[in-house]
Amino acid sequence: MSDFTNMATSRRAFIGLGMAGMAAALAGSPAQAAKVATKARIVIIGAGAAGTAIANRLVDRLDGAEITLVDGRKQHLYQPGLSLVAAGLKPADYVTSQTADWLPAGVSLVAERAAAIDPEAKTVSTEGGQTLAYDYLIVAPGLVLDYDAIEGFSLDMVGQNGIGSLYAGADYAAKTWEAAQKFTEEGGVGLVMRPETEMKCAGAPLKHTFLIDDIASRGVGSGKYEMHYAAPQGALFGVPIVAEKVRMLFEERGIETHMQHTLKSVDPGQKRATFEKKTGDAVSTVELPYDYLHVIPPQRAPDVIRESGLSWGDKWVDQGWVECDPQTMRHLRYPEIFALGDVAGVPKGKTAASVKFQVPVVEDHLVAAIEGKEGTATYDGYTSCPLITRVGRAMLIEFDYKNNLVPSFPGVIAPMEELWISWLMKEVALKATYNAMLRGKA
Repeated sequence: MSDFTNMATSRRAFIGLGMAGMAAALAGSPAQAAKVATKARIVIIGAGAAGTAIANRLVDRLDGAEITLVDGRKQHLYQPGLSLVAAGLKPADYVTSQTADWLPAGVSLVAERAAAIDPEAKTVSTEGGQTLAYDYLIVAPGLVLDYDAIEGFSLDMVGQNGIGSLYAGADYAAKTWEAAQKFTEEGGVGLVMRPETEMKCAGAPLKHTFLIDDIASRGVGSGKYEMHYAAPQGALFGVPIVAEKVRMLFEERGIETHMQHTLKSVDPGQKRATFEKKTGDAVSTVELPYDYLHVIPPQRAPDVIRESGLSWGDKWVDQGWVECDPQTMRHLRYPEIFALGDVAGVPKGKTAASVKFQVPVVEDHLVAAIEGKEGTATYDGYTSCPLITRVGRAMLIEFDYKNNLVPSFPGVIAPMEELWISWLMKEVALKATYNAMLRGKA
C-alpha cells in the first residue's frame, strides 16, 4: 500500500468515525508495534489535545520510560466545540472535562505551569519551584490570546454591550451567545474580525459570521440587520480556491467585507471599533460601528517558549512559534525537542485535525531516537476545517502545506459544496473522534 493510500485511509478513519458503526470503530486501537524498553525521561509541556494524545501513545509504545506531563489547568477544553456554544447550539459544559481523566497510568501529572526551559541543561522549571530533567522534551503548551493588544477591551466585557469572544473558553463562548442572541433577535450591525497574527482554526471567525447571519435571518429577519467581516489579510482564507468560494457566499448573503483592516481598539460605550487600514503603503484609521462585535485577539506563543530560545529567529519574530522542521516537528537546533499543536512554527496546522497527524510523526521520530535509529514518518501540513456555512450545512475543507485540497472522501463528499453530511461531521462525529485521539486510539 502506498504512503498516499495509507494517509488517505487514515484521514477517512479520523473524519469518518461516528458515522456508521462509530462505537465499534472507537472501541478498537490502531495496530501497535512491540514496546521499546527504555529508561528515557520524557517531559511533555501542555495537556491539551497534542500533549494528551502523545502521552497516551508513548505509554503504549515505551516500557519503563519516565513520562511527565506539565500543565496547571485542571480542565481540558474541547476547542472545536466553542463555535457551537457561541451560536447557542451546545451548552458550555459540552466542551469541558477534567484533564486528569484523559491520562493513563504511567504518566505523572505535574499540575503546575512550566515557568522556564533550559535547552542546554535539558531541564524544565515549574512555577511551583520544581526542576525536571529530561532526555526528550515535547512542547505543546498551546498559545496565548493577547487581549491586551486591543486598547479598551477586556474579557469582562464579553456578554455585555454587544461584545463576544468565543476563543477565551467555555463560559466566554456561552456569554458570547448571550450577546449574539440579542443581535439576532433585535438586529443592527454585526461585526466579526480576525487578527493579523497566525491563529488557531482560521476558519472559526468565518463559521461564526455564517452562523450568526443564518440565525439572524430566521430571527429578526432580512433587512433588519447587517453582517460585516473585517480582516487584516487580503483574502478571506489561506487556500485561494476556498477564499474565492467564501467570497462568493458572502456576496450572495450580503455580508460586507473589510479587508486589510486590523482591529486596534474598542469603545464599548459608543459601540465603535477602530481599525488600522492598509492601502498599499498608506495607513489610515477607520472606525466601524457595531451592535454586535466578535473579537478575536492576536495570538502568540507563551512566554515560557519565547524566553527559552526555542522560537524562530527570522520569522514570526513577534509571535514566537517554535523553530521546528515542518515535516518531522523536530527542533532544528535541539534534536531532542519536538513541537506539537498550536505552538509549532509550521506554515499550517493550528487545528485538532492537524494534531491528529502530527502526533504519530513525533512518536515515530522520538521512539526511533531512543532506539538509535532515524524516524521515517512525515507531516505534510494536513489541516481539516469543517467550515460551517449555516445551521445544518458545512463544507468539509481539507488541505496541506501547498494549499492542495486533499479530500478524504473524493467522489462522495464534495469539499466545496454546502452539505448536511459535512455539518454532521462537525456537529456529531468530530467530538467522538477527538476523544479517541486523546486516548491515542485514532
